[in-house]
Amino acid sequence: MVTAEDVSRVAIFAGLDVADCERLARVAADIALRPDEYAAHEGADRALFAVLEGKIEAVKLVDGIERVVGEREVGDIFGEVPITLGTVFPVGFRAAEPSRVMRVEPRDYHAVAAVGPEVAKEVGRLAAHRMSGTRGLQGLASESSPPRAIVVGSSQDAASTDLRRFLERNQISCTWLQPDDADAAERWSGPLPPAEDLPVIRVIDGKTVVRPQLRRVAELLGLGTEPQAAEYDAVVVGAGPAGLAAAVYGASEGLRTIVVEREVPGGQAGTSSRIENYLGFHEGVSGDDLASRALRQARRLGAEILVTREIVRIDPATRQVHLDGGDVLRARTIILACGVVWRRLAVDGGAGLAGKGVWYGAAKSDAPATHGRVIHIVGAGNSAGQAAINFSTHARSVTILCRGDGLEKSMSRYLIDQIATRPNISLIPRVQVVALHGDGALEAIEVGAPGTSETAWLRSDGLFILIGADTETEWLPSEIARDENGYVLTGSDVAATGRWELERDPYLLETSVPGIFACGDVRFGPVKRVAAAVGEGSMAIAFVHQYLREAETAVEA
Repeated sequence: MVTAEDVSRVAIFAGLDVADCERLARVAADIALRPDEYAAHEGADRALFAVLEGKIEAVKLVDGIERVVGEREVGDIFGEVPITLGTVFPVGFRAAEPSRVMRVEPRDYHAVAAVGPEVAKEVGRLAAHRMSGTRGLQGLASESSPPRAIVVGSSQDAASTDLRRFLERNQISCTWLQPDDADAAERWSGPLPPAEDLPVIRVIDGKTVVRPQLRRVAELLGLGTEPQAAEYDAVVVGAGPAGLAAAVYGASEGLRTIVVEREVPGGQAGTSSRIENYLGFHEGVSGDDLASRALRQARRLGAEILVTREIVRIDPATRQVHLDGGDVLRARTIILACGVVWRRLAVDGGAGLAGKGVWYGAAKSDAPATHGRVIHIVGAGNSAGQAAINFSTHARSVTILCRGDGLEKSMSRYLIDQIATRPNISLIPRVQVVALHGDGALEAIEVGAPGTSETAWLRSDGLFILIGADTETEWLPSEIARDENGYVLTGSDVAATGRWELERDPYLLETSVPGIFACGDVRFGPVKRVAAAVGEGSMAIAFVHQYLREAETAVEA
């Protein structure tokens, strides 16, 4: 418990009388920290802290790496910037050694400042000092951090685009050079690689690799590709919103948790350019921003995240998870959060132009590549609306192509209203794509009205296809029940099949194999909202705990 004597030893409170120190001591939280434990994370809500024992480091996340940018000793305070400006913490604060700090909530700080104006004056002075100068927040903001990689690739090349998305969604900063950039050779520091070698990645202070596989890129950049243990409490399949939520809640609740993602974190939601109806983000958030936050949170809490690894087989009897490359994980429980994949457009020319002006999904990071171009979007759902608004800030024109009479039946009202305010967004209803044309890259889209033979050609620099999604669950063992479309059955839907063998009912998210759960879009009857996927990921961990308690009770009996 904080005492009046503790308060008086803090420099800014030294001028308070005994009664005021006692009042502050009664409301201050007394927090003991182990080494590397955080008093406040970057982005945390405002509060004022004072160091009573030990030493605290100020830490800033730069390019996915935590960097120490300052220290606080006994008697110092931290949190003066957010408490003064009413903002969140611009940097994190963690213990460099066993430490003890006191936390003062904003309302209690302002009560103290009302009776001791010198306190507020000193806190304001410290806040100004922390923000200014080369070592302050302004200096950190203006300081350029060198990229971790330089990439030469074409925006019309599928492998180059996949590499760019992989780096961005794994929070790796890179310099992207197009072969036709005037200063590309100068920035590459030498002759550019030939076109047949693209994309090429050069890791700073490391190797240069031609046409790299994503697994190789992950290894070069130190991303997790190898499991650290042989056995886990929970193996999560897929790092979309549901999988990352399961990782966050599993790791935070003491379960040894690993997530296996075959591509990049974020799932289908990671390709949404802007989500404006997610609770708590009143100004909207892009899918890759949301995934990036969740990824950092999961890693910070201790979850392992493997990327570019694929699960080739699950043994339902032993719950062994077989990865490509021969690794085998023993899992006490398994959570299927492998989501769905964008549905392909089956038209003439579609396969040959995929990745060459024809794209599936539309991430926030795709917008700059549409600058000054004529862009078309196939689809009439929220993802199509979000993409149209995002691209309209760069593209010369954005045209939405949809089979229906309009957008009202399939798109949220707020998106329709925003689209109506953008003069460079147009809609062509009652139309479908019948063929794609181009010599090496997309040049034109051939469209026609459903049920007719007449067609028209539309010149296009880029086509983004968002027409729904399908499951990819053929790899699952037959013991896991699915519907005719491949969605995994859980809970009462499992019980209705007659394939449940235990006396108890299956848990809400439990599959036909006890101890294997499913959540998010891969589950039968998904809500198809990011919030629902996050909720199901957290619920899956609750059912994991119930299952493990049940298993332990059975062993004891």
